[in-house]
Amino acid sequence: MRDLAGKVAVVTGGASGIGRAMAERFAREGMKLALVDIEQGALDAAAKALRADGADVLPCCVDVADADAMDALGEDVIRHFGAAHVICNNAGVASGGPMWELSTQDWEFTLRPNLWGVIHGVRVFGKHLVAQDEGHFVNTASMAGLVSAPGLGPYNVTKHAVVTLSETLAGDLAEVGSKVGVSVLCPGFVSTQLWDSERNRDPSLMNEESSDDDESAERAALFKAVIDAGIPAEGVADMVLDAIQQEHFYIFTHKGTRAALEARFEAILAMERPAVPEEGAGLFME
Repeated sequence: MRDLAGKVAVVTGGASGIGRAMAERFAREGMKLALVDIEQGALDAAAKALRADGADVLPCCVDVADADAMDALGEDVIRHFGAAHVICNNAGVASGGPMWELSTQDWEFTLRPNLWGVIHGVRVFGKHLVAQDEGHFVNTASMAGLVSAPGLGPYNVTKHAVVTLSETLAGDLAEVGSKVGVSVLCPGFVSTQLWDSERNRDPSLMNEESSDDDESAERAALFKAVIDAGIPAEGVADMVLDAIQQEHFYIFTHKGTRAALEARFEAILAMERPAVPEEGAGLFME
């Protein structure tokens, strides 16, 4: 898709971070926006700012993990705009810790938006895009969907799943000769509020056995520091727009991507455990 003016973008997690940056970039291309987020206050503020800049915005407060709510979102978008074209399944959270210390609630907290949110986005809007034979999916994964750093079990699992979901989706579309495109976004560290995901944890998913020990606090502080030092979300949005227009499948944002992937696949072919290269987080900082 090259000419996006007048087309409709659906952006989940659209009130902050990469989602907000994508929405702003799409608006500058003249796109209409269905802005989706679970935080009503942040959603209202983002919609107000976008409208002030002239964008046509439909704000939708939706839990992307809720199948019925996502079905209703699809109906609302089609009823309001008449179509949908670019579907950015971007909403997500992060949690971690040693795998053996994680509760069922910890897994559910991450699996629901990161994986089920993408599944529902494809399920709900896929039939519309295929029927009109026009459109593009952008599914937000991560470099954590291609390499597996310790301490981020649920996050890694969901992001690997989004990568294979996207590859399979592209294959399914090719099988039927559809012109609908797919991109999978695999950023390194981006300056967002991902480190503060706990603010959106449903009370029913609280881990009552978790402890506020020094090790956990240190891990959280380190995660916040590397996220805060990441690249601006606005640059990622530019890359997403280019990928849609140029029909690129993988979207890589950081210089260290090639080195990390080469190290991973060399280990796999050698029948060894893939590990993040010695440079670690530094590979994905710029």
